[in-house]
Amino acid sequence: MPLGGTPATSESAGDGATEVLPSPGPSPPPPRLPIWPLALMFGLVPIWWLAGAFYLGWPLLGAVLLALLLVRGRVPLPPGAGIWLLFLAVVLVSATQLGSPNSVLTFGLRLGFYATALVVGVYVYVVTRERAGNGGVLLPLCAYWLGLVALGWLSVLAPRLGMTTPVEALLPGAIADEPFVHDMVHLSTAEYSARSLNPIYRPAAPYAYTNNYGSVYAMLLPCVVAVIMLRRRGVLRWLLLGSLPLSLAPAFLTLNRAMFLSLGVGLLVLGVRAGRRGNTRVAISIVGVVLVALLATVFIPVTQLIEDRVGSSGTNTDRLALYRAVLGRVGESPWLGYGAPVNVDTVSAQAPIGTQGQLWMVLFSHGIPALLCFLAWFVVAALCCARAASPAGQWLAIVPVVCLVQIPFYGMANQNLAIAFYVIAFAMARTERELARGHVSRLPAALRGAVE
Repeated sequence: MPLGGTPATSESAGDGATEVLPSPGPSPPPPRLPIWPLALMFGLVPIWWLAGAFYLGWPLLGAVLLALLLVRGRVPLPPGAGIWLLFLAVVLVSATQLGSPNSVLTFGLRLGFYATALVVGVYVYVVTRERAGNGGVLLPLCAYWLGLVALGWLSVLAPRLGMTTPVEALLPGAIADEPFVHDMVHLSTAEYSARSLNPIYRPAAPYAYTNNYGSVYAMLLPCVVAVIMLRRRGVLRWLLLGSLPLSLAPAFLTLNRAMFLSLGVGLLVLGVRAGRRGNTRVAISIVGVVLVALLATVFIPVTQLIEDRVGSSGTNTDRLALYRAVLGRVGESPWLGYGAPVNVDTVSAQAPIGTQGQLWMVLFSHGIPALLCFLAWFVVAALCCARAASPAGQWLAIVPVVCLVQIPFYGMANQNLAIAFYVIAFAMARTERELARGHVSRLPAALRGAVE
């Protein structure tokens, strides 16, 4: 019996002799996943927006990631992936509740966004685990952030800009005229009331709705701060530092109250964690972000603008009417919902029942079990990320908290869900590595080298 090296096996040579053959060695590791598909998907947002493909093309870009994952094989799943797969299964079954053929297209697109988010999360999780210096995995999101800031300023400077996009021109008229689809493929920079004599312009590009802009801003801000912490020098660090104050004008002018609320709760959680752990670097970074935001309020009277908007519109009344309508009808179909939001004339709001918040959309469209799965995944993500020890990891760990605060107020059946999965999957993989290193550092010196 060999004492070392490759184990051997015996095989008859055909003449009575026995030929000793080396046994197969360990299978080679699967090829590393490239980062360029993430850069294609997240780094070219202004181009996808100008083409009108930002929404309809998003699941197709997700399909590219899925194909690469399938070709690679042996894909580890991030924590909580089974919960999201169960959510997708319930959503798929809820299609049996759709009331009209026209709703099939919008249902399919929403399902595509839900599935794409998981694919992005799995892809980022694998890519991060494969790379020791994994800060580069966040570069596509940095490009997304810079595109968001640039298009936000375009919305501020040219709020009435709008045009027909190539994708809109190529779609059949019956599909392009569907309100939900039209909002996604028609280029516009800001939301405003065209009938108002003194309209309030709220930046939205590259999104169809300004709430989506505010939602993703609150998700990406912690990510940008984390990248600045990870990169001590370089052009990107200074570019991101310069973009932070520049981003405040379009973000504040969205007048998104839930954006401020979710960021405030996230920073509060971050501050409490930093205080418990005595992490002065995190505490200083929080103070810096807050001071820059307060300085911006000197030039942008955001509180007064929000009060003026609420006073001149029925946004609160409309939202409450829609929420009550959902609660009133969910008892009739609690397990699978109604498949999709529906238009009714029993409320004053112009939006369909089951909109104005992801919580209400999932509850109304797909039922109580789907909502429990949706919320459970973000709770699991928040608990997993909360174990992060590094300053950058602690900033990333508040993203699922920000999402949980936003869920009752903002819809997430769009690109923002994929961005949340992107950041959270990166944070999960990085936290796992931090914990493993901490465990190794506590081992005796004789064993530490063998483990590392």
